Amino acid sequence: MERVFRALADPTRRELLDELFRRDGQSLTALASRFAMTRVAVAKHLRLLEEAGLVVSGRRGREKLHLLNPVPIRLLHDRWVGKYTETWAAGLVGLKRQLETAMEKVFEIFIRTAPQRLWEAITDPGTRARFQFGARVESDWTEGSAYRVTHAGAGGLIEGENLELDPPRRLVQTYHAVWDDDVAAQATSRVSWQIEPVGDSCRLVVRHDRLAADADERLYGGWPMILSGLKTWLETGTELTTPGSLAYGGGPS
Repeated sequence: MERVFRALADPTRRELLDELFRRDGQSLTALASRFAMTRVAVAKHLRLLEEAGLVVSGRRGREKLHLLNPVPIRLLHDRWVGKYTETWAAGLVGLKRQLETAMEKVFEIFIRTAPQRLWEAITDPGTRARFQFGARVESDWTEGSAYRVTHAGAGGLIEGENLELDPPRRLVQTYHAVWDDDVAAQATSRVSWQIEPVGDSCRLVVRHDRLAADADERLYGGWPMILSGLKTWLETGTELTTPGSLAYGGGPS
């Protein structure tokens, strides 16, 4: 049990278990792509989880897959939760899960460009306006600093904090929409931009998570149009016409 507690004490290892809970049987490469650390570091965390019995591995052809083993956690539960209190504990856990359940939206696109140029497009106010319906982003782009997305005709749209910056690979930000009272009342979520070079192109993954289960669809519904506009601008130098650009356009032509 000491190994189990030691393994669970680290937040990265808990996130690895969460990833395997969401999709069991993942390779080291797949797991490492979801963390801002090296494959070696992720492998060390997985080894500690295996030593604690929380993760088991097996091979499928040449690929080594990692699978979640919930038995040690169940043993902890059985040791400290008696049969007379289990119903109450389960009810309280169920209530907590219902109130705190978060939703995650993931968007992936491949763009023929260099990582640095893609990073600059995401962080440069003028370029951002080209593919985000005329909206500009403002920040000094340091960890812990604030950022704002604004529109000349609509004022403030989004505000938040830059949590992680690793140019030109990864940008993580909190996300609080403020364009009207209804969305402003929604909880703050998180957006991660992950850039991975693939030959002469880039794989861009935008992960919008920590959304409430009943989050307003407007918080995340525009991402496909924004990313399509980003791809079009970087590959052709022209602006893409979308319902968003028709409704809210007004950036530079």
